[in-house]
This record gives sequence, C-alpha cells and structure tokens, in this order.
Amino acid sequence: MKILEVQGGAPLEGRIRAQGAKNATTKLLVASLVSDKPCILNNVPNIGDVEITVDLCKELGSKVTWDRKEKRLEIHTETLKTSYIPQRFSGANRIPILMIGALLGRTNEDIIVPTAGGDRIGKRPINFHIQALETLGAKIESRTMKTEGAYFAQAHNGLKGGVIHLEYPSVGATENSILAAMRAKGNTTIKNAATEPEIIELMLFLQKMGAAISLDADRTIHIEGIKKFLPVEHTIVSDRIEAASYAIAAVSTKGRVFIEGAQQLNMLTFLNKLREIGGGFEIKPDGIEFFHTGYLSGGLHIETDVHPGFMTDWQQPFAVLLTQTEGSSVLHETVYENRFGYIHMLRKMGADIELFRQCLGGKSCRFATRNYLHSAVIRGPTPLIGSDISIPDLRAGFAYVLAALLAEGKSKIEGLWMLERGYEHFVEKLNSLGADIKIVDTKAPKLAKASVS
Repeated sequence: MKILEVQGGAPLEGRIRAQGAKNATTKLLVASLVSDKPCILNNVPNIGDVEITVDLCKELGSKVTWDRKEKRLEIHTETLKTSYIPQRFSGANRIPILMIGALLGRTNEDIIVPTAGGDRIGKRPINFHIQALETLGAKIESRTMKTEGAYFAQAHNGLKGGVIHLEYPSVGATENSILAAMRAKGNTTIKNAATEPEIIELMLFLQKMGAAISLDADRTIHIEGIKKFLPVEHTIVSDRIEAASYAIAAVSTKGRVFIEGAQQLNMLTFLNKLREIGGGFEIKPDGIEFFHTGYLSGGLHIETDVHPGFMTDWQQPFAVLLTQTEGSSVLHETVYENRFGYIHMLRKMGADIELFRQCLGGKSCRFATRNYLHSAVIRGPTPLIGSDISIPDLRAGFAYVLAALLAEGKSKIEGLWMLERGYEHFVEKLNSLGADIKIVDTKAPKLAKASVS
C-alpha cells in the first residue's frame, strides 16, 4: 500500500500550471460518443477519472490515441460495438449514467449501465436524469443484475424534442439532457438548467460538432437535434477546482504561488471570498498569483450553491484555510448533505469546528428539515498537528494534504489513488513549490477513516 508522508511547516513559493478541467474532460469524452466523426481534445489532464472514462469509451467501441506528455487525445467512435457497460465500472465514477443520454440516439439496442458511483458525499438524485430523458421518449428502468444494480434504457421509437423542466439545476441531469437532445427529432428546451463553466464547455464542444445550441439568461438551454456531425478539435478549459486548491495552499502556508492558466471569470465567487478574509491575489494576462498578505480575518459566511454561487468542491480546502483566520466563520453546505464527512479528522488535528443540523445561512436549503449535519462553525486561528489520515473522498483528500502542510510534525495519508483521480502530478507540483511530501510503500494496517460526528 502506498501512503503519503507530509512534513508540515514550509511556505509554498513558486509557479505551477493549472491542469485541464477534470469535470470538462470526462464529459467531452462522453459527448464524443454522440458523433461518428473524430474528435481531438487538447490540455487533457493525466488523472484517474480521465483514464476510467477512456476505458469506458473503448469498451463501447471508441478508438483512442492519448499522448499524455503533449496532453492531446484523439477519440473516434465510428460504430458502437456494444451498448452494455459492465458492472466492473460500477462505483468507479459518475460517468456511466451519462452514457445513457449519449447512446440513446445512436442505437436501437437496450443500453445497460451500472448504478452511479463517485465520492460518498451524499445522494445524487438519478430521478432528475430519468425524468428528463423520459420527456424525450426514452424508457428507463432499474433492475438487479447478479445482485448489482443497473439501469436499462432504450428509445426504440427514437427520441423526440420536448420541454424538460429540472426540479433542481443538476449538472449531471443537464448534461444527460443535452446529449440526448443532440439526436432527438426537433427542438428541445431545458428549463432551470445548470450553467457551470463545464456546461458551457460542453455546449461549445457540441456547437463545433454541428449543434445549434444556445443559453438564455434565465437558465434555459435550447438544442436543435441534428443528423450530420462534424469533426471537432477543442482545448479543455483550466480546472477551477485545482486552481482554487493551490491558491488556498499558497495563502494558508503564508507563501506566494503563481498559477498559470487560472481564469478569473470561472473563479469569480471564490476570489471574492478569498479577498474577504484578506487573502491576496493579482490577476495577470497568463494566470493568477496568490499570496499571504500578513493577516487573515474570520467572520466569513459561505453558502455553497450552484453556479455562479460558491462551488461545493471549493468548500473543503476553504474550511482548512478558515482554521487559520482570526475569529469565527460559517459554512452552509446546500448541494450535498454529507459533505462534512471530513471534519472529524480536522478536529483530530486540532481544528475548532462545530457541526449543526440547522441551516446557518441567509436562506433555508433543501436539507433544512432532514436532520443532516450540513452547517459548520469554524473558529480560528488554531494550530494543527500531524496525524494518520485515511482519505474519504477526492476533495476532502486535498483538504487533508493542505492541513498536513500546515501542521506541526509529520502526517501519514492513506488513499493516494483517490487524489490521483482528480489532481495531476500533485506530489510533484507541491514539492516544486517547497513542500516536503514523499510517497512510501508500507504494509502497515489501514489508517483511521474520517466520519461525521
């Protein structure tokens, strides 16, 4: 078993380059399945979730050439060899469920995908996906195959455009709806759609593919179904989650880091909150430089929300930053009900954090009466101490690495593969900035896992 050994206490200084966005790359790979023409992607990150998605596409018949050094990937699915995704992909990530929307217009066969996987941070309501796709004429049901869950979907009579109204602006349901609408007959309208930058990336990619697709100011997306597709070449936007993670590392360790490729527009809300506590940043033509200004003030209130709100994936590393600010701050999680599963370990490391079932925010959220620990009060500054840690999910994993960088002494972190799902060469990047991190092989027993308490 491989673990990370992190020696805390060093400020991070230097320059790194932002990777291509994980949540855009994986979705564009799925979108390429809609077409029978070749697609080229540039700025592709060399991470686990991309590798899994490539394997999924190959399983269905895609031919893929991936130059990892040049970050260039070519994918061509001229014909499908199957519409069945094996159960071994169950739980790997959330991508299999999106295959339904991508494949419905390409095959008359039943589409079989395993139940959704990914991080254990809360339920992802698949009913949003199913209701949307059924509006376009799909038939979807859940069955059990060899004790494992799977979804069976088909559109034997073809898909027809329609009006989809999402109860919640789910990113995944929006993506599934857009992909299915590409080959549906007529026009499709998606109301209350998600509008994250990764959704815009998908729309830009599909427009290059030949789609007529537009977004209104009121979260309404319009798609006109097409039959003829065009070859595509597209450069992936930089990863706003990775950029924010390293930005927080720079500020919290009292360092200075320039992130090449970080984009102000996609980090606008994050930058506002960082400035509110006294974190420094300077926008430059080729990226953003982040630095400690000498004093970090608490008294912050953050409420996670759909775009353009504060992103839920920024919440965990920001919580670590708040342990180093002067005063009390509040985090109110409104996207996933179990996103605070990592707090127990931060407490063990010395953080002063209290969890609440009430909505501690300007508004009540959908978890208000459902007894979830979804609000937190963080008091600082508090010194952190090194600890033995087991990573529960991807974003909490980076938060633990960040806490270890701030802690006195050495931390041992288990679950390296989880971080490799979303952070490209993160050990090399952090060490290039002055961190003291190494990967070691060990046969030691598993470390204690974090849990909500």
